[in-house]
Amino acid sequence: MTERVVLAYSGGLDTSVAIGWIGEATGAEVIAVAVDVGQGGEDLETIRQRALDCGAVEAYVADARDEFAAEYCMPALQANALYMDAYPVVSALSRPVIVKHLVAAAKRFGASTVAHGCTGKGNDQVRFEVGIQTLGPELKCIAPVRDLALTRDKAISYAEKHDLPIATTKKNPFSIDQNVWGRAVETGFLEDIWNAPTKDVYDYTDDPTFPPPADEVVISFKGGIPVAIDGQPVTPLQAIQEMNRRAGAQGVGRIDIVEDRLVGIKSREVYEAPGAMALIAAHRELENVTIEREQARFKRTATQRWTELVYDGQWFSPLKQSLDAFIQDTQKYVDGDIRMTLHAGQATVTGRRSATSLYDFNLATYDEGDAFDQSQARGFIELFGMSSKVAASRDQRLAAEGK
Repeated sequence: MTERVVLAYSGGLDTSVAIGWIGEATGAEVIAVAVDVGQGGEDLETIRQRALDCGAVEAYVADARDEFAAEYCMPALQANALYMDAYPVVSALSRPVIVKHLVAAAKRFGASTVAHGCTGKGNDQVRFEVGIQTLGPELKCIAPVRDLALTRDKAISYAEKHDLPIATTKKNPFSIDQNVWGRAVETGFLEDIWNAPTKDVYDYTDDPTFPPPADEVVISFKGGIPVAIDGQPVTPLQAIQEMNRRAGAQGVGRIDIVEDRLVGIKSREVYEAPGAMALIAAHRELENVTIEREQARFKRTATQRWTELVYDGQWFSPLKQSLDAFIQDTQKYVDGDIRMTLHAGQATVTGRRSATSLYDFNLATYDEGDAFDQSQARGFIELFGMSSKVAASRDQRLAAEGK
């Protein structure tokens, strides 16, 4: 029986050429698998037909947009996941859902190997292969660009020689990865970290320098998940799409960062994540209202580790699953509404209300009706500062003794 390889297929030049390239290098039949995570672009049926025209024996397409939004983006929102306090793990989040469909296709079509289009110096090779090893430990992995010496020049020559139905001359100056949670742009002139991004880098966001009138939005949450926008019920996917549109129109969510890659190098990345950044800002503020102080402090530590695990391709790891349970538990009272103003690149919270709020007006007010017993403060301060006071007394005594 002929070996079969499942290929993560985007419809672009490299993965189209990889279909025949893998066949010639390994003698295997190739099944192309395209997964829609909200990246836009060509119709999935067009991509499927191209894969068949390029030599795939089977082509499978999956509309995973709702699945991605609900099962991957929402946990990231509940975690307020920002790698290096800036990047909402746009690409890292999409890899495990793609892996899930690749492994399912391998089992369905009897493939022994899964192939992806990553290079040997990026994070995604790790994310794909660690995920595949975890969900399908019996499967092998290959990367044509990394393992089979498929360079772009070779890809263009191969496509022209075999008359493949794919454009070979137009080369975007950037490497772009996008989905409904955001957009990642790298390479080209951006590799000189002194160069400022130019207008053609951006697509999800309008220039915040010349914004339209301010846009006020009310986002309603239940269990840390957005369930309505301006009173209209939304699914997770609809919430992200609506906030992408409205926050993007105001230039919200542009990120320019030199990032610590998993493979040990620093890389300059430009991200656009208007919906993600606006939703995270709203969610964080609702947590400020509804989560107890010590729990909130520890959640920040857990969130950082959760985000690092996701960035590092450990979505299916035991520690990530344990942290999932903790983060999920923190969300049971994160219910309520956040009012935000979107304007000129900023998403600014202007109002909060929640039936599960820990904010007590009568304790917080400085006006008449103050329920806070200020007479308790003196004793609290004495006890709170006791250990430092004792240590300072020791230090002064020893200093006086010349020790």
